[in-house]
Amino acid sequence: MDTLSYKTISANAETVQKEWVVVDATDQVLGRLCAKVAKILRGKYKPNFTPHVDCGDNVIIINAEKCVLTGKKWTDRQYVRYTGYPGGQRFSNPQILLQKSFSKGVKPGMHPLYLQVIKGMLPKNKLGAKLLKNVHIYNGDAHPHEAQNPKAIDINKLK
Repeated sequence: MDTLSYKTISANAETVQKEWVVVDATDQVLGRLCAKVAKILRGKYKPNFTPHVDCGDNVIIINAEKCVLTGKKWTDRQYVRYTGYPGGQRFSNPQILLQKSFSKGVKPGMHPLYLQVIKGMLPKNKLGAKLLKNVHIYNGDAHPHEAQNPKAIDINKLK
């Protein structure tokens, strides 16, 4: 028997096949949706997943304002950030972050609520920061990434 017939394939930056996918957030629970998006960003649904390489896909989330939170999480959940100055601890809830996504100061494709949730599900290192740049979140159906020919996927069929 040839013992070298089975080789572990490790992906690197040259061999990775990145795609663009569109996910519709209409009537999806925010945490469950973001958990699946984080797995797509990492590349965990691909057979050549490598933990230290960006082998995931680019994700476009549309209809972001139509997400669902169960219970009283819209008002009771708190996100904490720190400005770096004494007394600079700032608190916000999902309702405030959702309203910020409609303000003029937020760049298109950057939705504060989704970015906060997805960031918590990615690695806390340089790779996680790089992966977070591969997600684009938009309110409504329109997005400016038609040139990349994204394919629509049903997020409910993923585990």
